[in-house]
Amino acid sequence: MTSRSSDTLGHAMARSQGLDTLLRDLTDRAVVQVPGADACSVTVRRADRLMTLAGSTGLPGGLDLRQYENGSGPCVDAAETGSAQYAPDLAAETRWPAYTEYALATGVRCVLALPLAVEGETGAALNLYGVEPDSLARGREEARAFAERASDAVNEALRIERQQASAADVRTALLSRSIIDQAVGMLMARERIDAHRALERLRRASQDRNVKLRDLCARMVARASGGDSHGGQ
Repeated sequence: MTSRSSDTLGHAMARSQGLDTLLRDLTDRAVVQVPGADACSVTVRRADRLMTLAGSTGLPGGLDLRQYENGSGPCVDAAETGSAQYAPDLAAETRWPAYTEYALATGVRCVLALPLAVEGETGAALNLYGVEPDSLARGREEARAFAERASDAVNEALRIERQQASAADVRTALLSRSIIDQAVGMLMARERIDAHRALERLRRASQDRNVKLRDLCARMVARASGGDSHGGQ
């Protein structure tokens, strides 16, 4: 891939507010940068099923979904086998009869699906569509280079998302611990009992009321500070 292409993908990463935004930008750029491409999409397996995370402007609706429903098609095969799939002319294609009939009805004649190496996912593919027979032949090398760079960008975005989710989990855990500790301290002072007994009483109360321990403690602390007139131990 040219340095210009790498730079534009880097700029997309810098501007991206999340994986979805990044992928939409990447699919639009693929159409611009890969000769013969009229539409592009990104397929990723999540929760044990293939799904389209993003599609370029002009992508015919249902073009990928029909493949997922049938369990057959170029992007399905690319994602599941890790091998590139090229159909120069769908009118003469015999590998995916149910899919090719639908794709031809949308005006698509040529498909190139390239596997993406995405960490933590069991299958992913970059899918390129052309409206003329063999229109993607001259852009196959550019498409491969673009897919390699796109894999790097998607992996980086996923890494950032995982870090953000982990940080959010830590903040939630710390907040829960703080709220519970406050409630334990209040109960210790009020009932003149030790921390172990106070915590056990709060746990029993949460079970009896079918309320999460953190929520019970939060209500208790809020009530003590005048923020809630209900609940408490």
